[in-house]
Amino acid sequence: MKMEEILARLKELNIKYEIKNHIPVYTIEEMDRLGKDFFNGACICKNLFLRDQKGKRHFLYVLREDKTANLSELPDKIESTRLSFASEERLKKYLNVEKGAVTPLAVLFDREKAVEIIIDKDLLKEDILGVHPGENTSTVLIKSQDLIKYIEANKNKIIYI
Repeated sequence: MKMEEILARLKELNIKYEIKNHIPVYTIEEMDRLGKDFFNGACICKNLFLRDQKGKRHFLYVLREDKTANLSELPDKIESTRLSFASEERLKKYLNVEKGAVTPLAVLFDREKAVEIIIDKDLLKEDILGVHPGENTSTVLIKSQDLIKYIEANKNKIIYI
């Protein structure tokens, strides 16, 4: 159901994409085992769902698969308190996805626009990005600018770092 809703939204926004179906993958390492050729050389996105110290602000940090997220430096860059990984319950509540299927395309389910999207600027240099469509058995290949268009259409706040 989630995947169908996300794909319908992409179509509604006239965003072209390619879908790659595969075995369930839960980590970047498992995605890497499928191979770059499988994804036509697309840059696979790492997606981290975070919360601030008091649990009042929630963030989806989207970065290149080969980058390491420095959670101790990130709060200063986004004007936040200390960050930690949000619970699976919060992930379900705010983005309606399960652990292992986290994706910026899930902003579609964030009706309150509560999740702030942190985009690593290096992603904007990539032509094609790979993100899950709400399930970890498929990957959507999408132009980086179209991913931004999709998030902006949902009106979630975007922070570029």
